[in-house]
Amino acid sequence: MINILGRITAVVIGSMLLGIGINGFLVPHHLIDGGIIGLALILHYYFDLQAGLWSALLSVPLILFAWIKDRPQFHGSVYGMIMTAIFIDILAPIRFSLPIWASAILGGAICGIGVGLMLRYKTSTGGTDLIAYFIAKVTPLSIGLIIALMDLFIVLLGYQTLGLQSIVFSSITILTAGVLANICYEGF
Repeated sequence: MINILGRITAVVIGSMLLGIGINGFLVPHHLIDGGIIGLALILHYYFDLQAGLWSALLSVPLILFAWIKDRPQFHGSVYGMIMTAIFIDILAPIRFSLPIWASAILGGAICGIGVGLMLRYKTSTGGTDLIAYFIAKVTPLSIGLIIALMDLFIVLLGYQTLGLQSIVFSSITILTAGVLANICYEGF
């Protein structure tokens, strides 16, 4: 019972942190997080689509993979995906007026803590965090490093749409998020 309550709490708090980090710090400067949420943010900036909804839709194949490979991870991830999508979209009006460098660092920190908390309780947003979880289980690579590498690749995909300044500060966001996700997941 305590384990289930811990997972539910991690999903709610982690998803809320992601919604705040993304909307409050990243969106005002057109910064992106990596992974599926990063792709959803690119779609949001380019086509004005709902980032939360699209992060969930883009995560469906990964969730199905988790169904096949790791049922406990599937259950945590499907709920994490849904809650994260909801919090990203309902917290969309939140915007903080900070310099871009501060937004990049704080947004990355808040998102990294949210993701790391969810991963620590065997849940995720269903996006590339889920891929990182499976890769980390079978390789000596840390989950934070895997997330950072995948996320940097996603950021480079956004270069054409977002420009150099956004890509540089998005990279800072992603590195910050990767370090804090790893600390929250594995400890110091």
